[in-house]
Amino acid sequence: LTLLLLCVSTLVVLSAAAEQKLKNCNEVRAAFTSKGLNVNDVPNKGINGAPLKVCPQGFSCCTVELEEKLSQQSQTEIKAPVSRLSTNLQSSFKQRHDNFDKFFRELLKNAEDSLNNMFVRTYGMMYVQNAALFRDFFKSLTQYYVSGSAAVNLDSMLSDFWDDLLERMFRLVNVQYDFSDAYMECVSQHTEQLQPFGDVPRKLRIQLTRAFVAARTFVRGLSLMPDVINKVSTVSASPSCVRATMKMLYCPYCSGQVALKPCQNYCLNVMRGCLANQADLDAEWNNFLGAMLSLAERLEGPFNFESVMDPIDVKISEAIMNMQENSMQVSQKVFQGCGTPKLKPISRSARSVKETVFTGRFRPYSPEARPTTAAGTSLDRLTGEVKKKLKHAKKFWSTLPETVCAGERIAPGDECWNGTAKSRYESLVMGNGLANQVSNPDVEVDITKPDTVIRSQIAILKEMTSWLKAAHSGNDISFDIDVEGSGGEESGSGSDTTSQTDDMYFPTTPNTRLSKVRTEQKSPGGAGAVLKGSMALVLCGLGLALLAPHWR
Repeated sequence: LTLLLLCVSTLVVLSAAAEQKLKNCNEVRAAFTSKGLNVNDVPNKGINGAPLKVCPQGFSCCTVELEEKLSQQSQTEIKAPVSRLSTNLQSSFKQRHDNFDKFFRELLKNAEDSLNNMFVRTYGMMYVQNAALFRDFFKSLTQYYVSGSAAVNLDSMLSDFWDDLLERMFRLVNVQYDFSDAYMECVSQHTEQLQPFGDVPRKLRIQLTRAFVAARTFVRGLSLMPDVINKVSTVSASPSCVRATMKMLYCPYCSGQVALKPCQNYCLNVMRGCLANQADLDAEWNNFLGAMLSLAERLEGPFNFESVMDPIDVKISEAIMNMQENSMQVSQKVFQGCGTPKLKPISRSARSVKETVFTGRFRPYSPEARPTTAAGTSLDRLTGEVKKKLKHAKKFWSTLPETVCAGERIAPGDECWNGTAKSRYESLVMGNGLANQVSNPDVEVDITKPDTVIRSQIAILKEMTSWLKAAHSGNDISFDIDVEGSGGEESGSGSDTTSQTDDMYFPTTPNTRLSKVRTEQKSPGGAGAVLKGSMALVLCGLGLALLAPHWR
């Protein structure tokens, strides 16, 4: 009996204490003030909560007007963790995009500088006066990287480059002949059968196409991610979501329980209802990330942009040497197919020139001799880092509720707010996605009206995934021009290559000039959209005869 009386007395005391707290609302006023709310909006004492629309009725420290303000506050608070998580992910991939883009652009610039330095040392004025062909070649490669096949047809550009190079070299190795424009057109039409540069053009076309398509598509994928994240994470919460969030976060305050936090499962149901549309993005998001990871592996392996661009000067020089070594056979085949051209009237001294092929050799390419300096990193390092980030980003949208409903935001066990009181949460936890919210006990979700912004982002991801899969096979199926990237062609800085001795010596004279031989315009985006056949060196008869004794 004594024990029973003691228990009753204790309950009465606790009840009186709780009622006293509720009556004065002092703790509630202090808690709301700490959250930036106006203390004057909170009653000094508990009032009849019958008019309340969201929180439990009975004695309360909240008014209907305060409920409205708390709804606005909850909308901000529920966005905060989602916004923070999204911003971190967005910033991470924006940085990765910038790193890759800078690296690829600098590789292009470094490759051009390396070729220029090597060819100036090797060919002297012969190269200098034909350097525009190579400048336009790299300009077109950069333009393709920036804007894709809508701006440059890579196959056509490469064909035009080799045609132009063949014309210039063919004239140089046959300086005793006078070639008409029509004759040179015949020569260019038979380039494939002649194969004057050996197998280099075919191999280089395959390597460049695969590497450029992979690099460009991968960078576009990285640039798409921050945009998708931004649009999806800023989708407005529905009115029912705002009400449910306010009930979860602030109704404990209204009942005087300022330290009480929501049950985890209760929080999960609220957040899965609020983020149902975002969760529906997850499937296509994961497909997209999978395609990005597969393409990253291609960039590390057979489609390695760095391994194609770094030695491109050596590959082009190999093609030139093939032409030099086979110049007599090539010329004979041309003469058989296009006819014997007319001889030029030449001076007596030039008649001693028996052949005009170049005799120099380039040193074999050694990767160790020219370490990568593009953007201060390497492609392997960049892809290794981004692959970790891509893997970590999988299931980002479907796991947002679990990420938000964790740590200090929820109370473990049964000592938690279940939406009506401090007690165990009994309802089943809903699955992710819109379709699973039909029976959500805490958030009213219209499953017949998917969010249009998120549906459009799903479609965009699906299209980008198809581009990534095509690039994985070496195919470019995107045809739009990336206008934003078009202004960055000057980005990056070149690097000097390891010093080399002059393996070939060409004495030059200030009188060597280029002669225009054709004036029709090439197709846009060709190796420089320059004048086809363009300019040939007039190192004819007398000039060669004068120079020949000095060759070595």
